[in-house]
Amino acid sequence: MNLPVNQSGTARRVVASGASRGLGRAVARAFAANGDRVAVHYGSREEDARATLDSLAGAGHVLVGGDLSDPAGAADVAGRAAEALGGIDVLVNNAAVNLPHPLADTSYEDWAALWQQHVSVNLLATANLSHLAARRMIDQGTGGRIVNIGSRGAFRGEPDHPAYGATKAAVHALGQSLAVSLAPHGIAVASVAPGFFETERVAHRLSGAEGEAIRAQSPFGRAGTAEEIAAAVLWLASPVAEWASGAVLDLNGASHLRT
Repeated sequence: MNLPVNQSGTARRVVASGASRGLGRAVARAFAANGDRVAVHYGSREEDARATLDSLAGAGHVLVGGDLSDPAGAADVAGRAAEALGGIDVLVNNAAVNLPHPLADTSYEDWAALWQQHVSVNLLATANLSHLAARRMIDQGTGGRIVNIGSRGAFRGEPDHPAYGATKAAVHALGQSLAVSLAPHGIAVASVAPGFFETERVAHRLSGAEGEAIRAQSPFGRAGTAEEIAAAVLWLASPVAEWASGAVLDLNGASHLRT
């Protein structure tokens, strides 16, 4: 089943979570440049999200704020996005937290709180938005696409960010389970697993010795870009990528190879 267009026959209806800046902004721009209409979600960075919205090519894009860590908040975001766009054809699950908590240096109270935060945002929000979007796609009867943003850290480990690595591994597994269950409805589900890529949030790490070490992780001698990741997301959401459903696509510049 090919991915549908919306009622006007001109564009898909795309929800991009966590799109106020960084990869989410690049994803929103990629879909808008492709002629799609995008619901730009943000949690707390409304000003940044408005800057994303203002930067999008085309028309018909909308801004949707809300707390995805709360199931009711996720339902509200999905409902307002679907109402504004007239439905949902594509969901990109990008919203995530990634806060340091090395076990040896983290109190138990902070450890437990940070794990809860990572699970609520990285995993449960992804699961809840996927349900909310997929049910709409099923009711529409026209198929759809879900693309999850995972991580290289799910495979190689994240010693200073273990909850991030663990929740991203769970996101990969969730995507593969949904790929099987949603295929009869014409909905393809895939994930990308980026390595280190440059965004505003991590730009400071690319200077000095740490930056040299990060660039040396890849034989290309550089970090990735958000635009490179967004291009892969756009392809996985395309009509020709249905057969990639269930895939976890490595995007790490050969910095971590798995078989």
